[in-house]
Amino acid sequence: MTETTAVTVRAARPEDEARWRELWADYLSFYELTLDPAITNGTWTKAMSDRSAIFMRVAEVDGRVAGFSLSLTHEGTWIENLDCYLEDLFVDASARGRGVGRALLDDLVALCRQNNWSRLYWHTAEDNRTARKLYDSYVETDGHIRYRIEF
Repeated sequence: MTETTAVTVRAARPEDEARWRELWADYLSFYELTLDPAITNGTWTKAMSDRSAIFMRVAEVDGRVAGFSLSLTHEGTWIENLDCYLEDLFVDASARGRGVGRALLDDLVALCRQNNWSRLYWHTAEDNRTARKLYDSYVETDGHIRYRIEF
């Protein structure tokens, strides 16, 4: 059974850095990824910069950051306004099943509407059943398959 908790979502602030780094490390571990510390530092810097299209939102439960989303906006060829791409969403294991992920997604939906962005989109691992259960409650997958060449 899931327990719904009062969750507050807001823009990340500089004082969230230490907690975000803890969650980021858990997120990378979940996906069995190792990143150069310079990439993590750059991600934080971009998320805090007004000059970057990347922005971070955090979800608080009882005054403690329990999850985050990292997104970016960009132009597109099939739309008039900006797209919003949700690149990363993570919830601390101790807060899962308490509405934190849904609160982060609801927040992004509201931001998209507020800013008149054309679309919100994201992808996840095919076998990430927990996330897919949440995501499927918003919209069906669009059937696209991702291809990626890394350099």
